[in-house]
Amino acid sequence: MLRSRQADDAEPPWTRNDALVAGGACVMNLLSYAFFNAPDGRHAVSVAGFLFVALAALPLLARRRHPVAALTAILVLDSAATLIVPLPRHFGAVLVVALYSVARARPGRVTAVAAVATVALTLVSQSAGHLPSWQDAVIPPLTTLIVVGTAMAVNRWQAEVAANRRLLADRAVADERRRIARELHDIVAHHITTMQLMSGGARANLGEPEVVRDALVTLEASGRLALREMRQLLAVLRDGDEPEATPAQPQPGADDLGRLVEESCLAGLPTELSVHGPRRPLPPTVGLTVFRITQEALTNARKHAGPARASVRLTYARDQVTVEVRDDGGGAPPLEGAPAGGYGLIGMRERVALHGGALSAGPQADGGFAVVARLPLTTDESDEAAVQHEGARR
Repeated sequence: MLRSRQADDAEPPWTRNDALVAGGACVMNLLSYAFFNAPDGRHAVSVAGFLFVALAALPLLARRRHPVAALTAILVLDSAATLIVPLPRHFGAVLVVALYSVARARPGRVTAVAAVATVALTLVSQSAGHLPSWQDAVIPPLTTLIVVGTAMAVNRWQAEVAANRRLLADRAVADERRRIARELHDIVAHHITTMQLMSGGARANLGEPEVVRDALVTLEASGRLALREMRQLLAVLRDGDEPEATPAQPQPGADDLGRLVEESCLAGLPTELSVHGPRRPLPPTVGLTVFRITQEALTNARKHAGPARASVRLTYARDQVTVEVRDDGGGAPPLEGAPAGGYGLIGMRERVALHGGALSAGPQADGGFAVVARLPLTTDESDEAAVQHEGARR
């Protein structure tokens, strides 16, 4: 903190942009002095006049840090120059920049006082004690109104831009939270259901050591896998400066459906997997969506289908990939302790919608339940996924 304050104190009171603005306004005022007539109709140019005009522009160097003080100094110097040296009646560029800076940086009350003071001092100094003509009386207030109005319009525009940026940032955070919620729901619902079923199976078969042993091994593996996937997911909430002790495991994809089917069979739901069409690498986000939809659909089948069989069908087409999860169950009461409603179908629809695909889920006419998700693929995505897959193999 001390170093930061020292750095701020060491900074110059003005920047290069301030110097450029002050120089440009000074040049415009000098040109006005050199080529326009004085109030008495003469075209008098002197060294003193140039010095006074140039001196009046110096306070612009401090307009960012001290806009009110800079405007006050400019009004005083400009009024003194107008009274000492014959100058053309005008609302100079230096005064415009100073008033604009006050209107941009200070609240409305301060800006109103600055505008009134600017109009009053300009009229008094340029009239030289005489009653000004209607043109001279109208120009300063009109110019002041234009300058202040422009500054207020810019302030409002910047406020709207900042509000839009905050809105977009909040929306991005909300989208990320929903994504994390979907991932957590899929991970927890799948693995906890498997662990619950396997522990129940072990309790029901205490007289058969081999069956109990297999159930406990599956339960342990499912718990370890759930912990690893949750750790990978929650790693996105950690600071980026903290180094990873071990490289992150790749996200699951379509190639991992066999593991889901094996877990489903061990959990008591006989499941078959079939793949149609030429298998090819999928983009990571599409592969993860296929995996999570299959995972959630099988979890729901184990919860609600009762005694049933399930099938997973993965179809590769030229421009899309389709995953179908069907069961022939007649429905069963929810597992003890399971919530009556959930976010599984909502999460699946959100995942598919992110890819511009279509999802249908519901009971079938001949019994059972089916979930069908169609995810579009572009040629560029397929080519990129193939390149990434080939690079990973090397």
